[in-house]
Amino acid sequence: MKKSSLSNRLTLSMLSYNDLKVGTTFQSKPVVQIKIKNLITGKMVNYNAHQNEQFKEAEIDIAPVKFIYHNRGEYWFSEIDNPKNRFQLKEDVLGNAGQFLKADTEVKAFKFNDKIINIELPPKVDLKVTEAPPAIRGNTAQGGTKLVTLETGGTADVPLFINEGDIVRINTQSGEYVERADKA
Repeated sequence: MKKSSLSNRLTLSMLSYNDLKVGTTFQSKPVVQIKIKNLITGKMVNYNAHQNEQFKEAEIDIAPVKFIYHNRGEYWFSEIDNPKNRFQLKEDVLGNAGQFLKADTEVKAFKFNDKIINIELPPKVDLKVTEAPPAIRGNTAQGGTKLVTLETGGTADVPLFINEGDIVRINTQSGEYVERADKA
């Protein structure tokens, strides 16, 4: 007896939402789930992009600027070549980046439609430890770290051997301790 090949074919027809039941076979177009960040507000939105969609690329200008000071939730910057040309960004725009900014730090400013919308810090910064609790002998149950205060007012978890006055290198993306740059 000769084996026959599968000759039954499924016919394709358009199904509505109500037609979708357990056991129904259907074909759909590819969809990619993406997260979109609003450049102005910083909010993240989940979006399902379809294969035939097109998006207009945002024109962002990047320029070096210098951080001047922080006061009442506002971070003030100036152009490198023109210190009189200043602008400010609110604390909620900068997020955690603000705790790693010290005076005269050079950062990148992102400009969209002639408005500064955000800044980017260098990948690592060196900051002085202004407050550090003493290391207690045998206190390694939590991985041997302690919370210290940095010269910018921010905090970081550092190893127990870090003392007040030490200069520590911090990863600005993660906020994590990298190494001791200089001992007090």
